[in-house]
Amino acid sequence: MFSLKEKVVYPGHGVAEVTRILEKQIGLKKSSFFELKFLNKDMTILIPVENAENVGLRPLSSSQSIHDLFVVLSQPAPFRNLDAPTVNWSKRNKEYLGKLRTGDLKEICTIYRELRHISARKELSFGERNLLQKTEVLLAEEISIVENIGQDQAVERVRHLVL
Repeated sequence: MFSLKEKVVYPGHGVAEVTRILEKQIGLKKSSFFELKFLNKDMTILIPVENAENVGLRPLSSSQSIHDLFVVLSQPAPFRNLDAPTVNWSKRNKEYLGKLRTGDLKEICTIYRELRHISARKELSFGERNLLQKTEVLLAEEISIVENIGQDQAVERVRHLVL
């Protein structure tokens, strides 16, 4: 599925490089694992090869996907009446975390876009600000690698698109 030195995306954590493919004996069964070293944090994890798809491990997006992402970012977020009692932070947060766990770049993009639009209408809560920052980092990290630009430039592009 993935090869050595290939850059992959692990949902919720960002871009990592496959540094080794290991075989380990676990009980009576021999299993293969991808060793992933994250590019922007001091963290290494092992993912069972047979479980890689289930946890959402995916290859980097294509340039075309990044272009499509820029189109999504530039569109207005769907209107949410933030004064309605049914649209509170805990419900939105649960929805957002479900989308974040998918690892899908477009889903992360929609979270970011919506939080930026909410921040234009009201001050974000601590949890909202943290999630906004996390999605911005995840987007910028992948964009910077795919587009071969600095992460700061990627952050600026993303911020500039969402009005």
